[in-house]
Amino acid sequence: MARLLTWRDEYKQRVVSPEVAVKAVQSGQRVLLGSCCSEPETVIEALLADKDRLEDVELITTILGSKAGYAAPSMEGHFRVVSFRPDMAVRDATRAGRIDYLPCLLSEAPRLFTDGYLPIDVALIQLSPPDEKGYCSFGVSVDYTKPATENARIVIAEINKQAPRTLGETFIHISKLNYIVESDRPLIQIAQASIGPAEKAIGELVAQLVPDGATLQVGVGAIPDAVLASLSDRKNLGVHSGMLSEGMIELAQSGVINGRRKSINPGAMVATCLIGTDRLYQFAHDNPEVELYPASYTHNAVTISRVENLIAINSALQVDLWGQVNAEMVGGVQMSGVGGQLDFVRGASLSPGGKSIIALLSTAGNGKHSRIVSSLEPGAPVTTSRAEVHYVATEYGIADLRGKTLRQRARALAAIAHPNFREELERAACARP
Repeated sequence: MARLLTWRDEYKQRVVSPEVAVKAVQSGQRVLLGSCCSEPETVIEALLADKDRLEDVELITTILGSKAGYAAPSMEGHFRVVSFRPDMAVRDATRAGRIDYLPCLLSEAPRLFTDGYLPIDVALIQLSPPDEKGYCSFGVSVDYTKPATENARIVIAEINKQAPRTLGETFIHISKLNYIVESDRPLIQIAQASIGPAEKAIGELVAQLVPDGATLQVGVGAIPDAVLASLSDRKNLGVHSGMLSEGMIELAQSGVINGRRKSINPGAMVATCLIGTDRLYQFAHDNPEVELYPASYTHNAVTISRVENLIAINSALQVDLWGQVNAEMVGGVQMSGVGGQLDFVRGASLSPGGKSIIALLSTAGNGKHSRIVSSLEPGAPVTTSRAEVHYVATEYGIADLRGKTLRQRARALAAIAHPNFREELERAACARP
């Protein structure tokens, strides 16, 4: 009688070199890359080295912290890059048209793959080593990557010994993988930004809006970290966010973040990805207090509405005197994406006791430009509409826009602008209808 194959047998049969694995990619195909810090760098390097064989391959990704070698000038004609979030570090490639932006609410991104809008020929993903039953974890990023992988025709998995095994809805079995490339290398690292006096001031102001027992949603960067650093005296905070960052680690280890009063997923820090360094990845590894889920769950307004006292803290590039938020584009160049901002702004408005806060520095360009503007620059998108914005915070104060007329909004926003621009903005505010 023939011996039944175990998952370990299947694993061995699927292990190939990265050079062999990428031969599965053909010209004209659509290829998914693991997003953000979960890019499978060993496999991507082999794919780029094999570029001369390929033409017009579409790469779907979210760029954050990546080297993005696939967007280099030498890759034109071989690869077309489509990103849910062009990173500021690759703005030259975006400006040159080598990266094309796909605007989409993060909550809706999984449906693009599950409902057939973007059928995937080959998924290139990074996974943790398998457990004793042959299940690997998607590790640092689940977002749309897991749903897209489950609907791909061919799956090439880089199983990285250094990828954390995160819990939640993160698992895929060895039997679902077509090719396995083994690696042992550090993941993409995104260090914490330095917190200056202005960010510290914003953090202290925003922290005043966070009561004991609240559940937090924050992004990545100096302002979110400054908010977290100002919450050390709170009690029983929870996390339901798009991402987990290193700024949360101290609060979790000190017991400030414990999730005891969360109305859903109690006791767990919930997100769809990890953005940080090995310190965060090691914290999350096999940690039952960390749960990752696809964005169709974490960013769904129905899900968020069930989270009591959800405090959503997001950033912006500009806010105009009507309260319209541009979080994506400056000078006609796509600098970021919609991401989960609108999902959480809307979700927080539905959450019992919820609040949404747009926090930004008052100026840009070393103080040359005001981020509070009389009107958004021509061509700039409205990421979050004036009807949905609640609080706006700069280092000079907080404007509560809820229930205010256009003229009242304009005056409130001018009052928290940098003093160098305040008089001009106040004149514009007075001219509002």
